[in-house]
Amino acid sequence: METAKFSILAYETFDEHKKHLNEALKKTSQVTFQTDPKSFGRAVKNNKYDVIFIRISQHNTSTFDLLKKTHQQTPYTPIILTSKSEQTDLIVEAIKLGAYDFISTPFSQARVQLMVQRAIEQRKLSNEIDYLRRSQDIVYNFESIVAESASFKQIISSLKKFSSTDSTILLTGKTGTGKSFLSGSIHFNSPRRSNPFIKINCTNIPDTLLESELFGHERGSFTGADKQRIGRFEQADGGTIFLDEIGEIPLEIQAKLLRVLEERAFERVGGNKTIHVDVRIIAATNKNLAQQISRGKFREDLFYRINVLPVELPTLHDRPQCIEPLANKLLEKSCAMLTKKIHGFSANALAIIKSYNWPGNIRQLANTLERAVILEESETIQSSSIQIPDFHQPEPKTRKSCEPLETQEKELILRALEQNLWVQKNAAKQLGVSPRALNYKVNKFGITHPNWRKNK
Repeated sequence: METAKFSILAYETFDEHKKHLNEALKKTSQVTFQTDPKSFGRAVKNNKYDVIFIRISQHNTSTFDLLKKTHQQTPYTPIILTSKSEQTDLIVEAIKLGAYDFISTPFSQARVQLMVQRAIEQRKLSNEIDYLRRSQDIVYNFESIVAESASFKQIISSLKKFSSTDSTILLTGKTGTGKSFLSGSIHFNSPRRSNPFIKINCTNIPDTLLESELFGHERGSFTGADKQRIGRFEQADGGTIFLDEIGEIPLEIQAKLLRVLEERAFERVGGNKTIHVDVRIIAATNKNLAQQISRGKFREDLFYRINVLPVELPTLHDRPQCIEPLANKLLEKSCAMLTKKIHGFSANALAIIKSYNWPGNIRQLANTLERAVILEESETIQSSSIQIPDFHQPEPKTRKSCEPLETQEKELILRALEQNLWVQKNAAKQLGVSPRALNYKVNKFGITHPNWRKNK
């Protein structure tokens, strides 16, 4: 089975550059080229793309206007700029207007491929911020966050206060607890909301490239550095930078990061010019940094600099009151994304969701429900669509002798029907009765289902 290709739109007027871009991406992507702004704008409006390329010129303000408008129309789509010039002021201005990254022409195929791969990874991370939203205007609203437990309500209250400051925040907690989502909420409820929000996952980048990624490099500073590169801190000037999994940063880079925290200054790799930036830092980790310090893997002085406003996020298992309302929110999101009309969960499906401990937290719950929406053919999520590896539904509790036998019989039939996707013949086989006998019981108890063409 052929893997689905990424969809890429490019505003490019030079045939040679079109050819190079298409050659670099044809194995993994379907590239659509537009050569005039109106056609390009219509394509952005009428289609959904994984990555967008825009050729830009410093002497042509209309291309900057095109970048700004495109970012406003599709804020979660990474936009990569191409230009024959790689002047610092051009790059910084483009990043402020919403560009994800910048590449100068002529470019190598390997660099284009790597940049697109990173851009798509960045888009996937950005989708985490989309967990609890139905429309863009409420995505970063703290009031829309599901917080039913007292402890999590207190965390949200604290983050509201922290958002108005420029102090460094350290978010800790296990994988999938919402650190990336909350970093976006902090930024977009802060005075820096109209400035860049740059996210970088420190585990996704090799140690040899991480320093350049963070701080940039000068041309010729190392093998393969054929051009100057603007780092993430410089791109985030005036805004916020989110350092996810900061515990993975090597010790030698931690020293340089400490200086940024203390002085808001650094030099690019291979450079001697000091660059000053105005950046608010949010860091996150799923590691115990105190243990990392004792093992000599994390600098104690850096820990004290990032631990100004610490926030530990609870697991989903530790706030069980949030599971059902969060599941309903995520179900709505998946249905909207997949254009399916499904309303709520069956009793058995909801029981599974509430009884499972969700070691992968919100991320695992979201992925499980997205899969369930794809599998489900009825108007309600059934237990058969909730597929969790190595999970066994708890045995039903022993019923009291005073409970009517007919009630037990009806629930047994309903459970068998759900497990067999409401195919009566298969359910009858599981129950050890004839299809005719089961049909009699179905009619007797008034059991119906939307997939049955005729309900008596």
